[in-house]
Amino acid sequence: MRLGELLPAHPWQSAEREVVVVYTHDCGDLGELWGAVLRSGLPVRAVNAEDVTSPAPAGLKPWRGPEATQFARQLKVGTYPAVLLVRGGRILNAWEGTFQGTGLTKGE
Repeated sequence: MRLGELLPAHPWQSAEREVVVVYTHDCGDLGELWGAVLRSGLPVRAVNAEDVTSPAPAGLKPWRGPEATQFARQLKVGTYPAVLLVRGGRILNAWEGTFQGTGLTKGE
């Protein structure tokens, strides 16, 4: 992933600012991560990559299937989960791997 790059094609209508979470079935307990991104106040997009269904919190409809996996691969996700802060369709910041529940602030 490169900061400033446009997101690859996706099925949602982009918001001015949003959080994209790319995850797989083998990420372990993502409760803390989901809690932090949902508290951010920004629209949250869940991308369940690698063809094994894994749940997302109530109210989020994960994007799944080959296109979701292709999206993750086009982003060149190095480690799941990956959390992207996106502004105007471009990657503003990115976190990969272990998540401590800090670093995301309430949306403006």
